[in-house]
Amino acid sequence: MKQVLIDILPFEFKKTSLNESLKDGKLYVTGVLQRADAKNQNGRVYPEDVLKREAEKYMQNFVKQRRAMGELDHPESSVVNLKNVSHNIVDMGWEDKDLVGTVEILPTPSGNILRDLLQSGILLGISSRGLGSVKKDMREGADIVQDDFDLIAFDFVSNPSTQGAFMYPQGKINESVEQRTIVNPYGNVERIIHNILSEL
Repeated sequence: MKQVLIDILPFEFKKTSLNESLKDGKLYVTGVLQRADAKNQNGRVYPEDVLKREAEKYMQNFVKQRRAMGELDHPESSVVNLKNVSHNIVDMGWEDKDLVGTVEILPTPSGNILRDLLQSGILLGISSRGLGSVKKDMREGADIVQDDFDLIAFDFVSNPSTQGAFMYPQGKINESVEQRTIVNPYGNVERIIHNILSEL
């Protein structure tokens, strides 16, 4: 029986400055959206063939049509709620077993909150949302996502389940952001954690 499957990764941004991410006043971030053949913190594994099939469908039916929208925090629904949309995925591709995407932060109320969180140096996660079933694999100690999986969206969240799915902005938004991060007593700790996670 199909159910809503929600899986979260820390969204690791590529290490560039937020200023370079701003193109025509728009903020773009790039990072890992989902990972194939690896058990996540929810104990699920997305087989590579299933994830590649769904990524290709999502690319054709949503990304290329400029409607690959996601929300800030996961809703309980399998439908993307337009009033909560914060971002739109503009590109996706594979780096080995990692599905990597470029995300445009939208000038919506939720998008403005997301932008402010990024400017404040908050470490966020990216979460896939889909419909499908799982089958327990006793040898692997994991729930294997089955062939009936349908990818719905990627949402930004505070608690990721896939390791290394934190996203970092591609650039420095402004000089005051750097100064704010330095003043923040936890900024150095967050920076160290980001560096450690990016080397895993």
